[in-house]
Amino acid sequence: MESGKFEKPIACDPADSLELEQRRLQLATFTEIGKALTSSLDLKEILNIVMENIRELLHPKNWSLLLLDEDTNELKFEIVVGDGADKIKDLRLRLGEGVAGWVAKERKPLLVPDVSKDSRFCRKADEVSNFTTQSIICVPLITRGKCLGVIELINKAELDSFVEADLLVLTTLADYTAIAIENAMLFNRVQELTITDDLTKLYNSRFLHSRLEYEVERAKRFKYEISLIFLDLDYFKEVNDRHGHLCGSKLLKEVAQLILGMIRNVDMACRYGGDEFLIMMPGTTKKNAAIVAEKLRIAMKEAVFLKDEGVNARLTGSFGVAAYPLDADNKDELIHLADTAMYSVKNRTKDGVAEA
Repeated sequence: MESGKFEKPIACDPADSLELEQRRLQLATFTEIGKALTSSLDLKEILNIVMENIRELLHPKNWSLLLLDEDTNELKFEIVVGDGADKIKDLRLRLGEGVAGWVAKERKPLLVPDVSKDSRFCRKADEVSNFTTQSIICVPLITRGKCLGVIELINKAELDSFVEADLLVLTTLADYTAIAIENAMLFNRVQELTITDDLTKLYNSRFLHSRLEYEVERAKRFKYEISLIFLDLDYFKEVNDRHGHLCGSKLLKEVAQLILGMIRNVDMACRYGGDEFLIMMPGTTKKNAAIVAEKLRIAMKEAVFLKDEGVNARLTGSFGVAAYPLDADNKDELIHLADTAMYSVKNRTKDGVAEA
């Protein structure tokens, strides 16, 4: 530079500065999201983190996160935020139905600037919530080649349409989210397997023994009763022998659902082993437990099982009932007496209820 002369500073374009600041914000946000999501195994906490950061980064008017129910192959709304959220949270979408269903089925992100010009758009949610969708971005939650669900944003808050840059940001966010959701699901699955039966989804015998011991001690302290119903299916082996073990397993699932539909939330149903089930009923007298057992016996006898398989099986059960402290003063004796009462029916008439 020549003596006495000064170079003029280079002027910065305000638009460039704004874009640079937005990129810096995105990078900082992704870093924070990554830390938060990988530090938690709680699914609700993970979804709340996602919700907050989507609001900060993309400013949607409405948005939802839908997870795929593998049993029904439908998308269910896990989180819904925005106008009419309460009205659409119970809706379900089939794979391929609407923009969200298309994204889940094809496993491809999608930007729809104007839904009136896209045949994939479904008005089901709008009709229920009295909301008007104008533009959508939707991305799949994919990990290890498996689609867990989708994130869908509807209408930008500033009344602008979503653009490709928004889709890129949401896709990056979805990659983080899918990994975190999978980790949380796997963790929850491991936790469930320690206390539940994998086939029927009822509690397992390990849980029953530990929980029954706790309940008996609690009943001693607060002086209330606990009843136990022991159930064994009659002629279950014949179903296995005639129709195969797959039908036998399905039958056990259907029996479990029948039991769950006829007991209180405070009662605990357990698959004790094979075709044996136990129902623990805190705060229930022996007389009332026997009434419940009789209702279960009748419902089981009247039910038709394995309809979808064309088997239309009929089934009965043998029931035994025992209570603390009337019959036993510890959990092992309680189980033993309920079991003995059940076998008195099993070895005599079947299809009945006996009290210890």
